[in-house]
Amino acid sequence: MRLLSTILSLSTLLFFASSCQNQGGEFDASGSFEAEETIISAEANGLLQSFNLREGQDLKAGQIVGHIDSLPLSLKKQQLLAQMAAMESRRPNKALQLAPLQSQLKTAKNEQDRISKLKAGGAATAKQADDIAANISALSKQIAAQESNLNIAISSLEKDLEQMQIQVTQVDDQLKRCVITNPAKGKVLSKYAEQYEMTAAGKPLYQIADLSQIILRAYVSGNQLAQIKLNQKVTVYTDNGEGGFKETEGEIVWISDQSEFTPKTIQTKDERANMVYALKVLVKNDGSYKIGMYGEIKFL
Repeated sequence: MRLLSTILSLSTLLFFASSCQNQGGEFDASGSFEAEETIISAEANGLLQSFNLREGQDLKAGQIVGHIDSLPLSLKKQQLLAQMAAMESRRPNKALQLAPLQSQLKTAKNEQDRISKLKAGGAATAKQADDIAANISALSKQIAAQESNLNIAISSLEKDLEQMQIQVTQVDDQLKRCVITNPAKGKVLSKYAEQYEMTAAGKPLYQIADLSQIILRAYVSGNQLAQIKLNQKVTVYTDNGEGGFKETEGEIVWISDQSEFTPKTIQTKDERANMVYALKVLVKNDGSYKIGMYGEIKFL
């Protein structure tokens, strides 16, 4: 009885081993999981006054994760605003500066009206009428020249103020960049800097990836291309840790149009093929799929 029990146990193990080998042989492609990783870099120079994130943390789009020292930029902005206020105080008062000449012109025109009436009654000469007319003409030219000079001065001042305002806008943009804002939803994969370290524009701070959907990059031989197409549904198999496979549905979202040599770590259905084509399968991640994990594909 003990010998029979031993024989039955060995037979069962051989059956399961044979089944697993057959099931593994039915896969059409193999590959590993990857994600679209994004490296977030600093956009300003200075000390990291705060940097509140950790590896493995889930971040939201628009979430503030740190601040870069912005005191020098704030002082520069205050200086620019003070300069603009000083320039504005030198703006010519056009109405005030033209008032004396305009008053003289008004008086001259009143005098012209009076002389015209006197001339009509024979109490004024033609020379008096000509003199007042010449005076009015001279005053009008003086007012026009003065107004032109004032307009030029005001226009030049406004251009200088516009340039200063552009500098203020640039400083505001730099101040905004001192706030480290996470651009997209994702999980922190790596952290490259720590609080109180010096950073610079373009220096990597951390790396994120959206793992709610993950990509299985697999490879197929040339004679398998006819079996696949974009947006095709496939079945993805991964090791469930209990000697079996976990199944889920995936969708082919990319197929390479160029062949390449078979990667050393990949086994395709036709092992005699030296050239293979890469494809990407999008899989909804329930949290069990990790970057670098191996997976198998069966075409539906």
